[in-house]
Amino acid sequence: MKSRSILILIIITLFYSCSSKNDGLIGLDNFTELNSQSEGSGTFPFVYNSNTNKSLDVYCHIPENSDSSTPIVFLFHGNNRNANEYRNSLVAKANLYGFILLVPEFTTTQFPGGDGYNLGNVFTDGDNPSASSLNNESEWAFSVIEPLFTYAIQNLNNQSSKYHIIGHSAGAQFAHRFLFFKPLARIDKMVASASGWYTTLDLETNFPYGINASPLEDINFSLLFSKQLTILVGSNDNDPNSSALRHNSIVDLQGLNRLDRAISFYNNAQSKAADLNVNFEWDFVINPNEDHNYLIAVSKASDIIFNP
Repeated sequence: MKSRSILILIIITLFYSCSSKNDGLIGLDNFTELNSQSEGSGTFPFVYNSNTNKSLDVYCHIPENSDSSTPIVFLFHGNNRNANEYRNSLVAKANLYGFILLVPEFTTTQFPGGDGYNLGNVFTDGDNPSASSLNNESEWAFSVIEPLFTYAIQNLNNQSSKYHIIGHSAGAQFAHRFLFFKPLARIDKMVASASGWYTTLDLETNFPYGINASPLEDINFSLLFSKQLTILVGSNDNDPNSSALRHNSIVDLQGLNRLDRAISFYNNAQSKAADLNVNFEWDFVINPNEDHNYLIAVSKASDIIFNP
């Protein structure tokens, strides 16, 4: 009986010890303010517009023994805006590979609909772009990321000069358009996973399906194709009737499902680079036997970045 009581005591001690080092999976936060002492999983507010004092929550995870050289990864959530769950899904990989994970939460209140998030809030009506509906760049959702990176490295005393990006589904839509609209952003590697559809590099097609009638008309293709972008999609992500998958006469030219659209986007970009005779550093990965599951996709994306 005595040995059994000791065993129970050890188990309880271990449980509370592990809980105090929150791994991000039990829904608790170790900190609500980002600083050099932050460790484990936490959430902090970030003021992204100083003129209006607007802020968003950033879910994050900082592995033990992080230092000034620990790499930083931004993870962009899907259409459910579930930043907390996306953060939790990569805690194990953040600990394994040793990277700081930042997941900004773009709520439907502050960034409503596809215009506000997927299309980066560049236009008030992204499906019908015009000079009058073009938002000030300070209001773009894309304009949150660079200041947030600066804030993070300053508060963590981190010396990273660049950051990695993983985006899945709606987050992949956000990610690849962020790359287009912010060409000087300090991005190292980006994995855009299973985007529902893409802004193609077609100068004859209006935004959001192409780059005409938008600030992207003067895009630097040579610079764009020099970026380390990987398009990731599951081999079974081929359901044309998948929930929330957009269909119309224009977008269906990209294909009828996420797999076909990813292949089309990558191949057309590769052909564009060949026509322009510029280097093409993008990559394309099909995740075999996988569908649209974000848990598997973001885990695979971290492998692509840190264990290619």
